[in-house]
Amino acid sequence: MALSRRRGATGESVVEVAMSPALGSLRRLWKRPAIRAAAWQMLAVATIAALAWYVTANVRANLPRMKLELGFGFLWDKAAFEIGDNLFDYRAGESILKAFVAGLGNTIQVAVIGIALTTLLGSAIALARLSHSLIVARAAWLYVETVRNIPLLLQLYFWHLFLVKLLPAPRLAWNPLPGIFLSNRGLAYPTLGMQPIFTWMLMVGLGGGILAWAWTRRARRRRDETGAQTSTLLPGLALIFLPPLILFLLFGETLQWDTPSLRGFNFQGGGNRVPEFAVLIFGLVTYQAGFAAETIRAGILGVSKGQIEAAKSLGLSRGRMTRLVILPQALRIVVPPLASQFLSLTKNSSLAVAIGYPDIVRVSMVVTGDTGRAVECVAIILVVYLVLSLATAAFMNWFNARIAFEGRT
Repeated sequence: MALSRRRGATGESVVEVAMSPALGSLRRLWKRPAIRAAAWQMLAVATIAALAWYVTANVRANLPRMKLELGFGFLWDKAAFEIGDNLFDYRAGESILKAFVAGLGNTIQVAVIGIALTTLLGSAIALARLSHSLIVARAAWLYVETVRNIPLLLQLYFWHLFLVKLLPAPRLAWNPLPGIFLSNRGLAYPTLGMQPIFTWMLMVGLGGGILAWAWTRRARRRRDETGAQTSTLLPGLALIFLPPLILFLLFGETLQWDTPSLRGFNFQGGGNRVPEFAVLIFGLVTYQAGFAAETIRAGILGVSKGQIEAAKSLGLSRGRMTRLVILPQALRIVVPPLASQFLSLTKNSSLAVAIGYPDIVRVSMVVTGDTGRAVECVAIILVVYLVLSLATAAFMNWFNARIAFEGRT
């Protein structure tokens, strides 16, 4: 930079700073929004990296002083605890890693079933709130206001105590259907023995699913081009289920069922679901359905009245109008906010630890007590719930993009 002097209007000396060409170029670059945005993002990344390095350095420095180790080699050690209800047939004496996988399977199972049932129950309550019947509408309103204003943890405690008190002991178990027993030890039910033909049936069913998908795409393309409607539901179901059924009838053997029976103080054989699983699903679904119902109701009310009047002018009944006109358009409104409800349900499933259901949080607590690896176990839980939340959000974003209105030119 160069300095120059000149006389001001009143005669005083004024110093001017002549900016160098390089500094002038930097100022012109900084005025560009894209450059400024990139610079601020780099600064944010550098700040987060510095904080992460600071925390990591402190942990590494303090762990030796506390006579603790940091690492995930313990995952291959043998676990000394049982997980009574799991999808991976885990048993005590297997690796801690498999115990975590079994807990993760329980968490995913609860999340998937809970999301499906929440969608169904929330839709039913939303429609009930919009009912012309005053009793039905008020009952739905009372339900929503009740479940949304009682903490979920308290609801889980209540349903757990209620279910344990209500259900009888195994010797007096309820037997609503042959081979099915309900007691305070859980739900015992028959399971189907595996046969080699089942693998071929699954492969044929998957092939039928691909053909059903291709048929649906062709029908939609034909509808867009010609306006002609082609049935897709019944042909698709036939393509998926009919070939495996025919294959089983031709080459399958007699179905072998493993039926539970009372032996000692509990049922042996077949399948068994612990009461905590039912309590967790029931509590999560009833709680989240209250929030989902209001979201769905807002989406239904967001449909243009002109669309409803047009449907009435065509002579559609209220049920067909709701199914064919209102709900498809409301779906495009409710999917983005409904994704938040699904994420909340997935994260709230961690409250399973309060009632003793062996989800990944419960497994992590037991492993921490046995090994003392609290930092690693907490890190595993954080990563698991982060991945589950991101996967749920990604699926909902993909679904929202599929059903969004396409732009018209």
